[in-house]
Amino acid sequence: MTPFCALIDWGTSSFRLWLVDRQGTVLAESRSDEGMMHSSQAGFASVLENHLGKLGARADLPVVISGMAGARQGWVEAPYVDIPAPLDGLAVMAVRVPHEPRDVRILPGMAQNRADAANVMRGEETQLAGIAATHPDGLVCMPGTHCKWVSLEGGHVTGISSFMTGEVFAVLGQHSILQHALEPQARFDADHPTFRAAAGRALARPSQAMAMLFPIRASQLLGFERREDGAPHLSGVLIGAEIAAARELYGAGRAGLVASQRLNALYKPIMEEAGFSVDLIDGEEAVRAGLLAAARQLHPVSGE
Repeated sequence: MTPFCALIDWGTSSFRLWLVDRQGTVLAESRSDEGMMHSSQAGFASVLENHLGKLGARADLPVVISGMAGARQGWVEAPYVDIPAPLDGLAVMAVRVPHEPRDVRILPGMAQNRADAANVMRGEETQLAGIAATHPDGLVCMPGTHCKWVSLEGGHVTGISSFMTGEVFAVLGQHSILQHALEPQARFDADHPTFRAAAGRALARPSQAMAMLFPIRASQLLGFERREDGAPHLSGVLIGAEIAAARELYGAGRAGLVASQRLNALYKPIMEEAGFSVDLIDGEEAVRAGLLAAARQLHPVSGE
């Protein structure tokens, strides 16, 4: 089958490319850790063409990109669209990369342009566009390094809140006293008793979350917990405090949860404990659907 377009999710530290037909069927894909941080040194065009060449893509195949390739420090800046804004308008604001022999477009991010609540997102808006047909209204939680909680009304983004949950976990685990209390490669799920207990305490008393951090170390020094409990303990405190804050901001109604399988599994039970009714959504499928929708707008055929 002949590819219609190359769709790319270009993150800070990751690169995902799919060759798809017009119906969205994935014909080939390529992944790497050549995110923005790597590609800004190696060259975005070089990284892109290496992946396309590996898949045998034709020289005139168009490309649609979302994510950090459009950041100020990325390939070409795709300026933010101020909210409230429609999700089906991303393609209209896409920026074409100049001086490239093939048609390469980068989708914009979105900005909450308010002095009292400044916020931005880049990449998540494309995931939202991918689910807009089935989830045009309500609240969507998008966990990650910087977790986004986004409110939607009629397919328009109307509010953005960001929580640096993943980054705070990494910073505390690598550059604070808690580095002595965490296993670097620890794997755990939402059934881990230490995770659930810590999340429950943070949900109940989120204003005390900062006071819940040092006891992660103290619990091990005093023999109440082991080193392998450190990562689930810290994760529980941070996720519980985040969800409690989101509940205060938006209320505990129905919410979409868009992430990887592992993050979905960690967030869902804590959100439900907080009173949310959760709809699970695969993050990779969502971003690919949003990219495909933009590609169809940018490269229509007669009759569409």
